[in-house]
Amino acid sequence: MSLATIYSRARVGVASPLVTVETHISNGLPSLNIVGLPEAAVRESKDRVRSAIINSHFEFPTRRVTINLAPADLPKEGGRYDLAIAISVLVASGQLGELNLGDTEFIGELALSGDIRGVSGLLPSAIACHQSNRQLILPADNQAEAALVEGHSVFAKHLTQVTAHLLQQTALPLCQGRPETDLSVRQVFKDMRDVKGQYQARRALEVAAAGGHNLLFIGPAGTGKTMLASRLPSIMPQMTEAEALSVASVQSVAGRKMGQDWHWSERPFRSPHHSCSAAALVGGGSIPKPGEASLAHCGVLFLDELPEFDRKVLEVLREPLENGEVHISRARGQVTFPARFQLVAAMNASNEAYRGEQDYYQSSASQKYLKKLSAPFLDRIDLHVEVPPLPSDVLVNAQEEGESSDSIRLRVEQAVARQRARQGVQNALLSGRQLEAICALSEEDKRFMQQALDTLKLSARAYHRVLKVALTLADLNDTSVTRAHLMESLSYRKMEKTLTSALSS
Repeated sequence: MSLATIYSRARVGVASPLVTVETHISNGLPSLNIVGLPEAAVRESKDRVRSAIINSHFEFPTRRVTINLAPADLPKEGGRYDLAIAISVLVASGQLGELNLGDTEFIGELALSGDIRGVSGLLPSAIACHQSNRQLILPADNQAEAALVEGHSVFAKHLTQVTAHLLQQTALPLCQGRPETDLSVRQVFKDMRDVKGQYQARRALEVAAAGGHNLLFIGPAGTGKTMLASRLPSIMPQMTEAEALSVASVQSVAGRKMGQDWHWSERPFRSPHHSCSAAALVGGGSIPKPGEASLAHCGVLFLDELPEFDRKVLEVLREPLENGEVHISRARGQVTFPARFQLVAAMNASNEAYRGEQDYYQSSASQKYLKKLSAPFLDRIDLHVEVPPLPSDVLVNAQEEGESSDSIRLRVEQAVARQRARQGVQNALLSGRQLEAICALSEEDKRFMQQALDTLKLSARAYHRVLKVALTLADLNDTSVTRAHLMESLSYRKMEKTLTSALSS
């Protein structure tokens, strides 16, 4: 046989399109050419493959070898195609006999000795391979990632182990040992019982966790805004199977190690510094990589000292907050990363010291400070919550612990279960039409909301977000939406007029 066709997978964002490795051996001067838009690391694979084949006690063909990576218009990067190229050369040269490998895919980088090294971003390839009903042969270093997919992927440490498996001499081991999803084995989060006082802020955190809402804490320095935000993951509901795999795919593409940088079934918590760039926040680069927004997918993106972020940097979050995706366009093509996160932000009303004897939201310094934020960005935040200073007696003399995260999470999960049974998603993800069908208001409540809209100058987006929060409050009580739920939901927009007046002045 002088022609062989082997399958592998590329990496494009969190997608993994199929790549066909076609190898043809013909008469002519000894050479090896790789075509199909390979970048430098792929072109260099010919030297790695040649040495790996020779050191694995096979012969490298002393003829003209042409390797095509199809589709030809898809850029190929990295060493992930080495194993597929080596197998295709061995099959085309007849050293493995007549093999039908149409149901097998290969991914792995080869060392000169023939050892198979791990690659980044393998999990999306394992998912795509499983969906195509093929077996994936991958490096042993990646078997923990591949075990997250309930398929029949196998792993190897050396090229000779792969050839022995293909010749049915020694079977490769299956990728097994999926991590447990029980909450008891997850990383221990900071507990809500550590928070003293701040009952309104604690209530807002529970509502945000139950409905998937965005949250803004406003108050002077040292009142516990960061402390509260860091405890939101401890009360969020457990991820579904699809959410956990989606999170794992993003972490895999970013090159983060499971069990070290992140943990299976654990919601991410990302807190970038206010000096970060737009590319660091939403992703970018010549070869696009996920940013903080995507790394926080299905978790929490916490922006402390919100007005200290560059305004142009914050504006790039407006689209992800609406559609849950980040689209990055480059000359080589477009890449889409998921970014369905919960935004939690914290800010002081002023960058001046808080003295306590004035309305610091109305001071000239606060007005100037608030102008750093745009009204459309703030409009996408569902809950605006004031975090005032604690009274000294509560801070010094309080002995009683607050409610634990476990008990709060129980109520949250019950509310989320009602939402998923009713509409399949959390309330924050409802469309306008779905929301109006589910949250049917009486005529009196409609008039009440009309007056609230005129008084608070709420936009259509803000109106729908008020209804979503009210629906979440009703789900926490296992009732339908009432006037009390609407009033509490509106109370979380009480900073609307203050912020809007500061931005318009």
